[in-house]
Amino acid sequence: MASIEEELLMDEEENRREIAFIRERLPMELKEKYTDEQLLWMLEAIVDYYAESGILDTDDEEIEIDVDQVAEHLCEQAKAEGMDGMDTEEVRFVIEADLDFQEENV
Repeated sequence: MASIEEELLMDEEENRREIAFIRERLPMELKEKYTDEQLLWMLEAIVDYYAESGILDTDDEEIEIDVDQVAEHLCEQAKAEGMDGMDTEEVRFVIEADLDFQEENV
């Protein structure tokens, strides 16, 4: 069993890999717009949304995710936390890349 430190290091490495994956898929104009910290915040907010919405509380093999709804939630959450400037159309690219990453790494 891995120690807490080892698990944290593994999580950090996974986050780095996912952020790199997302950056590869973002349109050129968005590659530099968001910092790694902002992308990490988005990834955490996506997981929180899935957990809070109950979307993961199903036994179905195929889960339908409304990317528009997730993007709206992220932008609302960002604004509530004082991070203005996130656009739902731009955030969609991050969500879709996250879904692709999850699908490739299952």
